[in-house]
Amino acid sequence: QVQLVESGGGLVQPGGSLRLSCAASGSTDSTNTMGWYRQAPGKQRELVASITSFGTTNYAGSVKGRFTISRHNAGNTVDLEMNNLSPEDTAVYYCNLYRYRNYWGQGTQVTVSS
Repeated sequence: QVQLVESGGGLVQPGGSLRLSCAASGSTDSTNTMGWYRQAPGKQRELVASITSFGTTNYAGSVKGRFTISRHNAGNTVDLEMNNLSPEDTAVYYCNLYRYRNYWGQGTQVTVSS
């Protein structure tokens, strides 16, 4: 089993920054893909960014150039640096680890509002 614990959400003004962090434990193995998804009210969950254990990244078009995903701690922690946030980024953000199946964190709220 894999456990994912997220931290770092909160309220920020438009144009501000936030950093989300997710720590994985359990049977993570070293070969997997970790990432962040988000779900806004009334919308489907969508991929924000992902990073493989080899360091290959993938970003949603709406966040390219503003968000940066990275892994550290022997690959067991994934961070999402979010800059120039807008109200459209408001959502619950979920950490994800994929290895043969999806594992999800509990979600952390990000609210961008003045």
